[in-house]
This record gives sequence, structure tokens and C-alpha cells, in this order.
Amino acid sequence: MDQKKKEYQEYVEQTAPKTNLWMQMAKAFVTGGIICCIGQLIVNTAMEQFGLEKDIAGNWCSMLLILASVILTGFDIYPKIVKWGGAGGLVPITGFANSVAASAIEYKTDASDIICTRSKKPRKIKGFR
Repeated sequence: MDQKKKEYQEYVEQTAPKTNLWMQMAKAFVTGGIICCIGQLIVNTAMEQFGLEKDIAGNWCSMLLILASVILTGFDIYPKIVKWGGAGGLVPITGFANSVAASAIEYKTDASDIICTRSKKPRKIKGFR
């Protein structure tokens, strides 16, 4: 049993990509910090410029960060941010929005997948692309 564990460990060490933990942590810190600074800027602007209470400004901040994340995911920008920043881009609320939007984009259908439901056997409509 120990021999199999050793062989597996050697296999993992050979195939797993080599990473620099300190660099990954620094990138995550910078990425998460930038997202949090943008959020704080939104809250401060909402409170000072628009006179909103702190709770309502926080709600607007969450909504705008989610919206920005979904838009950036749609343009395939946020996944690149996450690839560079790791957990710094995945942990905040924007990471959750990215995961939901990415799933929706991945499983979208096009016009050729429209199904006729009048017959008992569903079929695709011809002529659509």
C-alpha cells in the first residue's frame, strides 16, 4: 500500500504544474484589493454624491459589482482576471456573479436549437442558424 502511495506522489510531483505560492498570494491580494477598493469607491460616491444611507449605498455597491462582473464575463475579460489573480477574483461577490454568468453563457442555445413542441416527438426547426 505504501508503494502505491509513493508512486502516486511521484506521479503527482511530475505532472502537477510548478507554482510560486508567494507570487500567487501577492496576485490574489492585489486583485481582491482592487475589487474591494472599487466597491468602497462606489459606496463613498453613493453616500457623498447621492446622499444615500450606508445600507442602501452598500446594496448599490453589490448590485453594480455584480453587474460589472457579469458584463466582463460576457466579454471574456473577467475569466482572464481570475486566471491572473486566482482567489482574489473568485472570493468577492464578483466571483459568484462570474460563476453564474459563465455557466449561463456556456449552456446558451442558438436559434437552431428551437424545438417544436406540437408533435409528440420534438424536433429542430429547419432553416434557422
